[in-house]
Amino acid sequence: MGKLLEALQKLQTIENQLAEVRRRLKSRSAAVESQQARIAALQADQEALHQTTLARQKQAASVELELKSRETEVTKYRTALNIAKSNKEYATILTHINTIKADNSKLEDEALKVMQAVDAVKLQAQEIKAKLEQAQANLEEIQRTSSAEIARLQGILDDLQAKRDQAAADVPRDQLGVFNRVGSTREGDAMAKIEFHGKKPPYEYVCGGCYMSLTAEHANALRTRDELRFCDNCGRILYLEEEKQQP
Repeated sequence: MGKLLEALQKLQTIENQLAEVRRRLKSRSAAVESQQARIAALQADQEALHQTTLARQKQAASVELELKSRETEVTKYRTALNIAKSNKEYATILTHINTIKADNSKLEDEALKVMQAVDAVKLQAQEIKAKLEQAQANLEEIQRTSSAEIARLQGILDDLQAKRDQAAADVPRDQLGVFNRVGSTREGDAMAKIEFHGKKPPYEYVCGGCYMSLTAEHANALRTRDELRFCDNCGRILYLEEEKQQP
């Protein structure tokens, strides 16, 4: 392999290492973000339950006020009952009292159901609170363990970036531009080795990046020339491993 392809392969090795460190950094950050999202969701649930509790309590207070009002009305009718001047008037007042009592019975059932609903919502709120406390504790633990690892990985990333800059300096500007352009479309994976299939000639040549067939022309050219050749399918820069240059 010539100096150009050797320099590019060295650069590709560093690019691969950079990609792995970036992936690990992203994974660490994602763990924190995921836990923060869980906390935000639990807080939203907690607020929704709080609003539901307030609404139920308001409904219960309204029913209770209505019951008190009706009890006051019953008291007034009972007083009127004692001073009724005729059987007809007595019967009419008694009918009113019984009607109000029947309505009150319905209101009491409604009030009971509302309070049961309030208790159920409060129980849910307690469960959400416990989950939220646990999630916040988990977040603190993730942040504690991740901060040191993130700092370590960032140090490795900085060191690799310096090595990448040094390796890039050994590649001519035009070829470096091609390498960067190809890598930008392949998540940094700009190069692929030519793989040989078969025990003896004629070999079948395959791109190690996309695993599509290649013509023998690529392998033959790279045996004698230090130049950029590209996979006809994925566009990666092709190279031959040292031991495969003389099959």
